Amino acid sequence: MTATHSAPSASHHPQTAGRPWAHGLTAFAAVMLMIAGVLDIFRGIMGIAEDDVFVTTRDYVFAYDLTGWGWIHLILGAVAVVVSLGLFQASLWARVAGIAIAGFIIIANFLSLPYYPVWSIVMIAFSAFIIWALCVVRQDDSGEFKAS
Repeated sequence: MTATHSAPSASHHPQTAGRPWAHGLTAFAAVMLMIAGVLDIFRGIMGIAEDDVFVTTRDYVFAYDLTGWGWIHLILGAVAVVVSLGLFQASLWARVAGIAIAGFIIIANFLSLPYYPVWSIVMIAFSAFIIWALCVVRQDDSGEFKAS
């Protein structure tokens, strides 16, 4: 009769019990930020090309040149993609930068509401989920991330 040994589960080690959730939320934020960045790059290209997808309104407080606005979205998208690559490594700088860039994406999409209203609202919600996922994960004394 042979005995089988199973690997210890996370419940046997209380210090690692929250880690799978933390890594899952960081991976979620990294994927979401990468998707948001790529979509923002495409939106920037559309703005630079002055595509007819955008609506023009004349009674909006924040009136911008569509080409300039396209460059802003293109740069934000490119930075978001780079930061998302750092999030896959679970580095602290990437978490802080991810929160900041998601905040900038929210501001940029709020200011561009009259040009592409439905998509702006979708991107604001998308970025809010990214900020939430990056804020609920904290680093413990051993350097491991865990969900709060």
